[in-house]
Amino acid sequence: MAIGDGVSAWVCRGRRLEVADRPLIMGIVNVTPDSFSDGGSFLDSGRAVDHALQLVAEGADIVDIGGESTRPGAEAVDVSEECRRVLPVIEQVAAQSDVALSIDTMKAAVAREALEAGVHIVNDVSALTHDAGMATVASDGRAGLVLMHRRGTPRCMQDDPRYDDVVATVAAYLEARVEAARAAGIAHEALAVDPGIGFGKTVRHNLQLLANVDRLRMVGVRTLVGLSRKRFIGDVSGAAVEDRLAGSLAGLVHCVLAGVDIMRVHDVAASLQATRLAKAIQGERQQEL
Repeated sequence: MAIGDGVSAWVCRGRRLEVADRPLIMGIVNVTPDSFSDGGSFLDSGRAVDHALQLVAEGADIVDIGGESTRPGAEAVDVSEECRRVLPVIEQVAAQSDVALSIDTMKAAVAREALEAGVHIVNDVSALTHDAGMATVASDGRAGLVLMHRRGTPRCMQDDPRYDDVVATVAAYLEARVEAARAAGIAHEALAVDPGIGFGKTVRHNLQLLANVDRLRMVGVRTLVGLSRKRFIGDVSGAAVEDRLAGSLAGLVHCVLAGVDIMRVHDVAASLQATRLAKAIQGERQQEL
């Protein structure tokens, strides 16, 4: 079923996340010492919980919690350490809020524990290719599932990435991963795809993907984009990571107007304000046509 055929919600463990009026805002909580933007800021579980609840108060529709950095050059984290980082945060946020929760992991064992702790969505940057058990975990748990494109692993993905046609390559890959997920028993309405901005791409690759992000709608499931504070914004604008809000919002507004369904962001309040205004202007324009 294509997006145009009337799918109006992302269904995650029986929970309907409606996207008809505006894109969903997914707030980021990195429980890591080395994430590119805020590594170490929320490694303490208490601070991570407080940050997650602040994102909820700002209007986040989803909170995405991760315990392993996927920045370029990042080292892998074992299952026990990843669980030690994220599970207390998930449990406490779930106990204090009814916000939809996402686990940012490639590991089936971590995803399984997170689902038991109250998570609704598995955000797998490997698109089910890292851990053979992930598809079963997502299917059995009726979880929402994000399938992302990347080239290589965090340790090597930025080593001279090349594509003949990055947009066609990414779209074809994601379409194939959607078919693999459906073959594994994951419901169509539970799936979303992410072009993987910054994951094995040059600055130009990232810009080309964003310029053509509407083509991902042809895959037929929800689209998610995470560009918040990423390096390519600094490469284009010269802004340091802590000064990339304006660039992040510019990219967000472009994606909103192109029909992206979920935006993964650090700055929830500003992103929600920009989203609402962009959609309001777009709505008036459509009424004129």
